This record gives sequence, C-alpha cells and structure tokens, in this order.
Amino acid sequence: MIEGIKIKKLKIISDHRGRLMEILRSDDEIFKKFGQVYMTTVSPGIVKGWHYHKKQSDTIVCIKGKLRLGLYDSRKGSKTKGEIQEMMLADGDPILLQIPPGIYHGWENMGKEEAIVISMPDFLYNYKEPDEVKLDPFKNNIPFKWHAKKGG
Repeated sequence: MIEGIKIKKLKIISDHRGRLMEILRSDDEIFKKFGQVYMTTVSPGIVKGWHYHKKQSDTIVCIKGKLRLGLYDSRKGSKTKGEIQEMMLADGDPILLQIPPGIYHGWENMGKEEAIVISMPDFLYNYKEPDEVKLDPFKNNIPFKWHAKKGG
C-alpha cells in the first residue's frame, strides 16, 4: 500500500425505511480538518484523472456505482515513490479513502450507470490558484492502464 493512504471501512445500517451510513466524523482517526464537501459524478466508460494536490488531502467515498481507482506516488523522499496501487470503490462495500498530497489519483466508472463520489478535502477550493496538478489520463509516464477509452 502506498505510504499515507488511509482507509476506513464504512457500515450501512438498513431497515424497512431505507439506509443510513455515517461517512466521516470529527472524532474519526482519519479526520484532519474541514475544507468543504462536494459531489462529483463519472459517466460510464469515462476516466477522471490524473491529478494530485500540493497541500490538500482528498477524502472520498463512492456512494453510487463502482469505480476503479488508480493511485501513483510521485512524492520525493517517499518510501513508496514510484509505486502504483489499484482499488475498487463501490456502493455495496463502501470505504472512506484519504489520499495525501503528492499522490496522483484518478478513477474510471466500471458500471453501466453514472457513479457518484462525495469528496471532503481538508482545504477550500481556491478558484484563483487551484492546488492541483493535472495530467492527461492516457498520455503520461504513470505505469497504470485504464480500461476506459475516454477521459474527462
């Protein structure tokens, strides 16, 4: 596993009325600080990635659908520099994943319907100076191959 990646297994509580799932609490070990919460979606057969943040940690959960997540450690001095990691994120087996700064990440929708991700970064998005470094999902030096043929 790439150094600094944190995972919290989430529990779904169901009854005849529906479902409840706590995602992140301020007393969780994985909680850093609050920046903002947003939702993003991914259409079937589409890749979103690659990108990393210089200061921000991303904390994400897939609440609908199935995503194949790619991680690549580009951090100088990291024990896992140059390593790749693949994970599946799905609504049926939910996990909360925290990605530290300097880790390229992206995902592709492996299902037939739109997938939904909730993201809880620890910094506010800065519209004037985004804390983000992006790469084309297919034309780069990351040793990870997407199944999808289209990027977004």
